[in-house]
Amino acid sequence: MSDLAEIVIEPKKGWIPVNVREVWRFRELLYFLAWRDVKVKYKQTFIGIAWAVLQPVLAMLIFSVIFGRFANMPSDGAPYPIFVFIGLLPWTYFASVLGQSTNSLVAGSNLLSKVYFPRLIIPLSSAITALIDLFFASLVLGAMMVYYKVGISFGIVLVPILVFITMINALGFGIWLSALNVRYRDIQYAVPFLIQVWMFATPVIYPRNLLGEKWGWVLLLNPMGGVIEAFRPALLGNAGIPWAGLLVSSAIGAAIFIGGVFYFRRVERYFADVI
Repeated sequence: MSDLAEIVIEPKKGWIPVNVREVWRFRELLYFLAWRDVKVKYKQTFIGIAWAVLQPVLAMLIFSVIFGRFANMPSDGAPYPIFVFIGLLPWTYFASVLGQSTNSLVAGSNLLSKVYFPRLIIPLSSAITALIDLFFASLVLGAMMVYYKVGISFGIVLVPILVFITMINALGFGIWLSALNVRYRDIQYAVPFLIQVWMFATPVIYPRNLLGEKWGWVLLLNPMGGVIEAFRPALLGNAGIPWAGLLVSSAIGAAIFIGGVFYFRRVERYFADVI
């Protein structure tokens, strides 16, 4: 009787190419994980999906009182509650995806150590989950625009593109941080603080022109700066779309996303060993 051959499975060395086709082949798992996260998020809650709109609505009310009424913050000719809520919609989505994706691999450690599938699917699912919250919060914005008698611009056709750019920006940082969080658990504690500071470095509650020409360009280095600046004129039509700023923010966000994906593929071979 001949000896059985011994097969040793080892991870590839060097940079591992990104297999988009493989991720697409596991798309049903992606939808399943996203739907699971939605059910877990709102399971046994008293007000259910209303939590999706409670955070941006409360933030809008607080900012409207402090910055709109007392600080008299400029709002580019729009009612300040509308101005700030439009800024909060993409920002809340960005922050939600960033927070969830950062801790997604650690939270899904059981899956990582038992079965094979493209690991990128785990942080990607957080972007789908947060879209549901964004949709319901957008309904509140529609009601507010009716209340304030503010019309919607034809630029609304750009909103899906802006949402996609926001998703890419959030996933870019989320993929980087999720991979780092597997080895350095400090990341998950630092991200909430980072998000809070980051919001005030983004034109969510103030217009970029408040900083003037000398310092206003700095906000364009923030991947969310140009995106949020484009959201308001796209919906309100009160100004031209800042294409230059949007292009700069989009280019930076795309570079971070591409770099994050390649870094993720480079280190994912070690996830099951150290998670």
